[in-house]
Amino acid sequence: MAVAPDQTQTPPSLPLLWLLSDARNDAALERSLAALPAGSGFVFRHYHLGEEERRARFAALAAVARDHGHRVVLSDDAVRAQAWDADGIYGPPERIASAQGLALLIATAHDRTQIAAAVRSGAHAVVLSPVFATRSHPDGTALGPAKFHALARSSPIPVIALGGMDAERARELDWTRWAAIDGLTTAVDTPGNA
Repeated sequence: MAVAPDQTQTPPSLPLLWLLSDARNDAALERSLAALPAGSGFVFRHYHLGEEERRARFAALAAVARDHGHRVVLSDDAVRAQAWDADGIYGPPERIASAQGLALLIATAHDRTQIAAAVRSGAHAVVLSPVFATRSHPDGTALGPAKFHALARSSPIPVIALGGMDAERARELDWTRWAAIDGLTTAVDTPGNA
């Protein structure tokens, strides 16, 4: 798979593979984290939970992730990320710009303007989405491979592909650094789940 020129000089602490949490993959997260290659990344979102429940779920999943050698990033502000002992934060460039003292600052972007804002914010990497149609946003307009590659080439910081990604799509896209919700979720044995 191709690696963008800027990605060849990225420190090894920035994982190639990222699992994002969501209400729909919650039941499978422990198993999914265990199945990821060591040194992967985990972005904890879980916006559907109240504060106390969210913190408890973060602590439980962060322990599993670290047991398997993964980096743990919180989708929240830097103050909460430090209080919860996360390795970094994930979110829009304006959230990243106010962060200090964290090892990983991952900004989100959907276009060239937002990539530029991510770079100005001091982000270490940018999650560019949606590459393909997604279950999260079925009516959204996907970038597609050509537009994704054009935008990724314009970024001086590493780009993480998100949106409809799985291992097959990563090969199709010819991109080594990618993230997924469903595409990295390991099935849980439940009645009716074959």
